[in-house]
Amino acid sequence: MDFGIALATSSDSYKVVEHAEALGFSHAWFYDTQMLSADCFVAMGAAAVKTSRIRLGTGVLIPSNRIAAVSANAFASLNQLAPGRIDFGVGTGFTGRRAMGLGALKLAEMEEYIRVVMGMLANETIETDIDGKPRKIRFLNPEAGLINTTDPVGLHISAYGPRGRALTAKLGADWILFFNDVADGIKGLEGMKQSWAEAGRAAGDLHATAFVLGCVLAEGEAADSPRAMAQAGPRAAVLLHRCADEALAGLPNSSPVPDSVAEAVAGYVELARGFEPKDAPWLENHRGHLMFVKDIERPFVTPELIRQTTFTGTEDDIKGRVEALRDAGYRQFTVQLIPGSEDAIEDWARIKRAFD
Repeated sequence: MDFGIALATSSDSYKVVEHAEALGFSHAWFYDTQMLSADCFVAMGAAAVKTSRIRLGTGVLIPSNRIAAVSANAFASLNQLAPGRIDFGVGTGFTGRRAMGLGALKLAEMEEYIRVVMGMLANETIETDIDGKPRKIRFLNPEAGLINTTDPVGLHISAYGPRGRALTAKLGADWILFFNDVADGIKGLEGMKQSWAEAGRAAGDLHATAFVLGCVLAEGEAADSPRAMAQAGPRAAVLLHRCADEALAGLPNSSPVPDSVAEAVAGYVELARGFEPKDAPWLENHRGHLMFVKDIERPFVTPELIRQTTFTGTEDDIKGRVEALRDAGYRQFTVQLIPGSEDAIEDWARIKRAFD
């Protein structure tokens, strides 16, 4: 089983990626969230020249935020720096679009975007709409040695629902799922296996990646200890953000609220009704998203919320959870490292070594 790290991108993310490579991690994924963190392609470029083995991917790119030809050029440029080590992770958008008060893209828009990016990387002439008019485009001089369109760039799609899984299977892409617990992860994988089979693809060709956050607790350490709050609290707070988006902007929440945390969630939503400016509550709601727990939301990030939404537990407990995911068919386990808590990679490296 492969083990990866995910990062809320910073301009010097290469430092933790160098360390991850030395520890034997196979992948580093960079978040594409322009209003929250640094530019993923800038950070990936630095990591590409500082490493030699670890794969570097967007985790995940949001099509609406970059035109397809520019993204294709960026991947081809990275591929020149790190030949054959670049991955194009893509999704319909959550964090990067919710930070602008927007919902997800239509799947058809993402499919068209993927067609253009992957076609250009294959040196094809692609016809696509630009400024509302059909235009033929391609890389005009890839042989000049400025970019690399020879080594393949991997395609990974983040998909939750049946239509997204069907698109992943149609394209034969690797699959990414960001989830809360083992049960959610296995349920999602079973749905993906069904979509894969319905597309006529061989079961052994499905490559599934689990994305989680959490904290490896010491024996007797509380689920809301300062360390756990820093490392796992930002993931727990995502449920608060989702529910506030639904209440204030009518954006759908695909994450059910367990009864055990309903009171905390309701308390946060009530607080969010007072966010300023009134016509853009997402500016406060998503501040710190997947990066830190805001002081105002700290009372609502309870130990139970952390337990329900993250991989937080003792080392033996987490090893058991990862083993269950591996046995279910996941081929990669990726954990996000929180800014300021990058030393947690040592804890996750111990988990990784148990599966080497």
